[in-house]
Amino acid sequence: MEPALKVEGYTFSYLGSDAPALDGISLDIAKGEIAVLAGRSGCGKSTLLKSIVGLIPHMYSGSWSGKVIVDGVNVASAKISDMAKKVGFVFQNPENQIFMFSVERDVAFGLENLGLPRKEIRERVDWALSLLGIQKLAYIAPHELSDGQKQRTAIAGVIAMKPSILILDEPTSLLDPYTAHEVIDIVKNLNKTLGITVIIVEHRLDIISSIASRIVIMDSGRIVANDTPKRVYSNDEALRIVGPPLMAALHRELGNVSEPPLSVAEMVSALKIKYD
Repeated sequence: MEPALKVEGYTFSYLGSDAPALDGISLDIAKGEIAVLAGRSGCGKSTLLKSIVGLIPHMYSGSWSGKVIVDGVNVASAKISDMAKKVGFVFQNPENQIFMFSVERDVAFGLENLGLPRKEIRERVDWALSLLGIQKLAYIAPHELSDGQKQRTAIAGVIAMKPSILILDEPTSLLDPYTAHEVIDIVKNLNKTLGITVIIVEHRLDIISSIASRIVIMDSGRIVANDTPKRVYSNDEALRIVGPPLMAALHRELGNVSEPPLSVAEMVSALKIKYD
């Protein structure tokens, strides 16, 4: 099966830069996966996202080699408008993409830009609002929403476009822990319900690890780890870059308790097996 995303020996250097932002990376993400990108600021995560959605090379000057292929399409040879139908992007701050007079109008905005028939726009908006559980917010102005509701609205506007890949750039960074877990549960349900491929840039690995199929750690424009969460959290080099999530750190302090747990429930279960 053709992967949702295929990156082949891809290098990109911004115009005037002495070092490449991405240095010969290769990455396959299968359809239906939830993949997490992590790494220090400046490691190349943002450049990779821009390359996936088509902003690079079409809107940023620089030199590149290799390929970025999304759903079988070479991004470098596709129009940005065409990529917008394949890849949905949710910004770190939802206020950057919700600006209309009501939630309903915000969700419809991208569909109207595509020139879809009014009937189809109505159907897609209702479907997306229902999927995100925000039907009752349809006529509310965005500035009246809570941070969690704003994030749901931004996601609904992207999902209404029916992309094959959903990208979220640090979706929990502005949220309290409870609301952050709510958003992660929403992402998990969208993945399960729609079979959509999800790529998340996230620093709060504690709350995302349990739903991720893989974690990709980047450093200095290269991929230094690309594996299941449990294997990445057993990788000393990867953990030197991102630091271990709480449960993985506790696992190391206690000694080998099977594999690194991804949640409190897994840690409790592992401790019972060890000490019973």
